[in-house]
Amino acid sequence: MRFIPLLLVVFLLPSVASAQSWGEIRGEIRDQATLETIPGVTVVVAGTNYGTASRDDGSFLMRIPAGRYLIRFSAVGYESVADSAIVFRDEATEQLVVLSPATVGLDEITIEGSRQAIAAGVFQLDAETIESIPAPMKDVLRSLKVIPGVATNNELSNQYSVRGGGFNENLLFVNGFEVYLPFRPRQGEQEGLSLLNPDLTESLTFYTGGFPVRYGGKLSSALDVQYTDPQPGTISGKAYSSLLDAGVAIKTASPNGRVSVVGGARRARARRFFATQELKGTYDPNFTDVQLGINVSITRSTQLELLGMYAEHEFTLDPNTRKTFFGTVSQDPRIAPSNLKSLWTTFDPDNFEIDGYQTSFAGARLVNTIDDRITVTHDVSIFDTSEEERFEISGTAVLFQVNPGSGDPDTGEGLLEAGTSSQEETADNRIDVRSTTANGAYRLNLGRTIPEVGWYARRLEFTDRINEKSVVTGPSTEGGTIRIVADSLIDSASFSEEQFGFYLHNDFDALASSPGRLLISGGLRGDYYSFSNEFTVSPRLSMRFQQSSVTSFFGSAGVYHQTPVYRELRGKPDPGETILGSLNRDLKSQRSLQFVAGLEHFFTEKRLTLRTEAYLKRVSNLISYDIDNVRVEYSGVNDAKGTMYGLDVQVRGELVPGLESWINYGYLHATESFLPGFQDEFTTGSNPRPTDQRHTVSIFIQDYIPNDPNWKIHMRTLFGSGLPYTPPVPGEQVGSLLTQIPGDRLSARYPVYFRFDIGASRDVTVFQNGFSGLPVVLELTGELLNVFDQVNTISYYWVPDSQGLWNRIPTRLTPRTINVRASVRF
Repeated sequence: MRFIPLLLVVFLLPSVASAQSWGEIRGEIRDQATLETIPGVTVVVAGTNYGTASRDDGSFLMRIPAGRYLIRFSAVGYESVADSAIVFRDEATEQLVVLSPATVGLDEITIEGSRQAIAAGVFQLDAETIESIPAPMKDVLRSLKVIPGVATNNELSNQYSVRGGGFNENLLFVNGFEVYLPFRPRQGEQEGLSLLNPDLTESLTFYTGGFPVRYGGKLSSALDVQYTDPQPGTISGKAYSSLLDAGVAIKTASPNGRVSVVGGARRARARRFFATQELKGTYDPNFTDVQLGINVSITRSTQLELLGMYAEHEFTLDPNTRKTFFGTVSQDPRIAPSNLKSLWTTFDPDNFEIDGYQTSFAGARLVNTIDDRITVTHDVSIFDTSEEERFEISGTAVLFQVNPGSGDPDTGEGLLEAGTSSQEETADNRIDVRSTTANGAYRLNLGRTIPEVGWYARRLEFTDRINEKSVVTGPSTEGGTIRIVADSLIDSASFSEEQFGFYLHNDFDALASSPGRLLISGGLRGDYYSFSNEFTVSPRLSMRFQQSSVTSFFGSAGVYHQTPVYRELRGKPDPGETILGSLNRDLKSQRSLQFVAGLEHFFTEKRLTLRTEAYLKRVSNLISYDIDNVRVEYSGVNDAKGTMYGLDVQVRGELVPGLESWINYGYLHATESFLPGFQDEFTTGSNPRPTDQRHTVSIFIQDYIPNDPNWKIHMRTLFGSGLPYTPPVPGEQVGSLLTQIPGDRLSARYPVYFRFDIGASRDVTVFQNGFSGLPVVLELTGELLNVFDQVNTISYYWVPDSQGLWNRIPTRLTPRTINVRASVRF
């Protein structure tokens, strides 16, 4: 009976809405300078969900309830205006709107203008969107999975692959300073949150291809995150807490604007989230970070920018048991019998896993502006990280043959035992990395052209200690047991390397009669790498042509070199080989020739933007690698070449005014071919690359709950076709245990990845006037993650049965989870 009032409300809401008095507001929008009509202008009724856009002839029409409203008009390239209007019942209110062209120079369009995607492969997110994406923890890098071209297969990790590239092929910048991801994670739980703090972020610009020479030379992407620059005399902030994480952020500036400060602290303890996996035990993850940014205007022409970060993450696990069911269940055993199995693993009492890192960063930049035309920038930064990985994992695994419908899946009673084995894995690894970087950039604003020259110098220092061993135990031919050392490496090493480089870049507005219509950017980059005494040259060119106010074309072409750093140089040492002995001083930089072409069109009637891009990458001097979960193992030699091509499509628009939604589809074909001197029976011909995810779909939808704009709904859908992996084949016979060796390279595929997350949030104004006159708002959020409880597989491991045959056991990701969050903005 308690649901009857709710049902009555649901059925009565349409009646209440239809009983309202409606009228029309219509009109025409023109350019103040030319008096020509303007299509695609966004028309929004302030404080409501009503909105539309002007048609191709500049006219607009909206049906809204009778009343007095404030109407806002905005369009790219024009100053926004607002006008009041009174709408009467069953009448039409006419308006003539004139927009003034915005005064925007080339410098703002091509360099500082982060609000338009003006080049090939450029996508943007703002802080509010990042916060709205339903996810276990709010993280900038995890939000990239809703951008076209980004592969998706793991909600636990902040590693990402772009257009067929590897995890280690992406550049990360915060306020122009380069930072790094963890260097040697084994699984997503070890990573914690990324260094990029969404609570301090103002904008995110993501280059999925064709990024300018100033960013650097990796093969896949560049991510440029800009933290908020507070307005003079203001103070604002945020504090939040959820079942998984908590944090606080403050942003303020002095009344004269000469000093501004942003700072934040975060803590994440996702043990309840990690404990939903099949591996049961005592999880104790603990991530903490503190960040502080200070900008000081020393004089009117000199500014000092400081940024500091400290992050500490420790993932602790005391494993107890793991139960994994796998195989097939037949609907009709008479046609095809079921083949359902289960692996039950019981870990020894003294087992443990302790992984983590301590990362610190400090950067300082001095910016001098001379005559408002010349900008001179110098900065220096130090990135320091220590990563540790310690574990002792051993236990007994029992393999069962399961007859569906019989036996007890909780106790194992009635299940048929098919074999037992045990495995021991130990590790005591540590890697210390320090990167010290100095940069200089000199820019001259000449109006239609803006040349820029820059240089950098970097020293990288590595100290690596590896002590790890893996042992498999199985039955012997004599009826006893036999131990096989599957992997073992004990060594330590230290070494350093230097990198130097320069770049030349120019932005050019090609049409004097139509400023901003044809923008061309070109550049040349040179890099020197001391370890292998190698010098590379990378020319790049991009353009954007605005055919009309609703259609633009863009493209880019260029050469990208990725200098090998520690992971590529070391590869995987052979048994008995030292770390320093495995470093390849003849290893060359990987080279990628890339082409991108695309278009963007705005459909004025539907208020939707269609964007599509096609791309081609030809990679030479490729260093092949394998992926296990998120661990990347490089071969350490230039042993292959590769080709990647594909298509990314995005449809973007506002289902309701003020809330943007989009749908992305990506097609990717990524292959590699080993060079003749590195081929064997398993690597001949053309093979998929480890990141060859042929089809990806990502959907992000925002909407209001009907008749209550204080409630918002946020939905995220991620789909990715199966990634390839290398299945094993029989190797040497040891007793009754048949060992395994890698088979045909990347010839099998994991199951598809699918995930649907939904969240609802409500804003409640606590005080109308808080700090700086801004209201104090309480936001309440509830999220249901992995709504359909989809089973996703991240990797496989292999266990022998009583016959010595190996069985493929899946490692699965998280099931359905609930999270609630409360935050206060002021």
